[in-house]
Amino acid sequence: MSLLVVGSVAYDSIETPFGKTDRILGGSATYISLAASYFAKKINLVGVVGKDFADEDIELLKSKDVDLEGLQVDDSGNTFFWKGKYHYDLNNRDTLDTQLNVFEHFDPIIPDAYRDSKFVALGNIEPSLQEKVLDQVSKPDLVVMDTMNFWIEGTPDALKSTLKRVDLLVINDSEARELANEPNLIKAADKVRNMGPDSLIIKKGEHGALLFTGDEIFSAPAYPVIDIFDPTGAGDTFLGGLLGWLSYTDDLTPTNMRKAVIFGSVMASFCVEKFGPERLKDLNEKQIYDRYREFRELSQIPEVE
Repeated sequence: MSLLVVGSVAYDSIETPFGKTDRILGGSATYISLAASYFAKKINLVGVVGKDFADEDIELLKSKDVDLEGLQVDDSGNTFFWKGKYHYDLNNRDTLDTQLNVFEHFDPIIPDAYRDSKFVALGNIEPSLQEKVLDQVSKPDLVVMDTMNFWIEGTPDALKSTLKRVDLLVINDSEARELANEPNLIKAADKVRNMGPDSLIIKKGEHGALLFTGDEIFSAPAYPVIDIFDPTGAGDTFLGGLLGWLSYTDDLTPTNMRKAVIFGSVMASFCVEKFGPERLKDLNEKQIYDRYREFRELSQIPEVE
C-alpha cells in the first residue's frame, strides 16, 4: 500500500561525545522514508530542498524506491540546516544554529498521483501545514502525526484542530505530559486520545514505548544498543519503521500494531549506531528480522511454576 510522507529534508551538523560531522543528510521526511523503505512498497515524499541539495542524496532516496515527484527544489536559497551538540548522556542537546532557508516558506503541494495514498505520515512540521496536507488527500486508511513541544506551546489552537483529524499520534513522554497538562502518562494518554486520535504512542527513549489502542496498553522494550553514536532522527526512524510495517501488511489490528511498534523500535535502534542516516543506507532483511526476534525475546516473561 502507498505511503505518503510529508516533512523536512535537511542538512545537519552534529556533535556528540563520540564524534562529529559537519554536514550530513537529515530531516524528518528523510528518516521516515529511509526507514519505511525496507517494508513499504511505495513511498511518496513531499518536502522542499534548496539549490545546494546534492545529487548523491537525490540518488540515495531514489535507490530506496522513494518517489520524488513531490520534492520541491527551490533555487532561491539553500536547504534547511540545523546544527546541534549532544550532552554526554545523549538525552539532552543544545541547538547551536538553525537556518530555515527555503523551508521557511514550505507549502506542501500534494501531487495528484499521491492523493489516494492509503497511509499518511505527517512529520514534525507546523500543524496548519499538516492540516493542509489532509485537505489534499482522499480518505487514507491511517493518518499518523508527529509533533513537538514547540508547536504545543506556540500553536495550540492549530495543533488541536489537526489532532481531530488524525488516527495515531506519536510523541515522547514529556510532550504527552505537556499536551495533556497531566504528569501521569496513563492519564495523559486518555486526555490526548480524547482530543482526536484513536491511538497513541508515547516514546520513552531508552525506556521503550507505550502503545494505547482500543482498550489495550502495550509496553514495548528498548533495545540495549551498545554503541550509540548519534540519536538524531531516531524518533522519525521509529515512525518510519512503524508505518512501513503497517503499510506492508495493510493490517491495523491491535496485534499487528504491536508488531509495528517493535519494528519501529528495531529501525530506531539501528539508526543510533552511526551518524545521521548512515546506518539506514545499507541494512538487509536478515539484520532487521534478527533484531526483531531479539526484541521479542527481551519482552518474554516466563510462566510462574
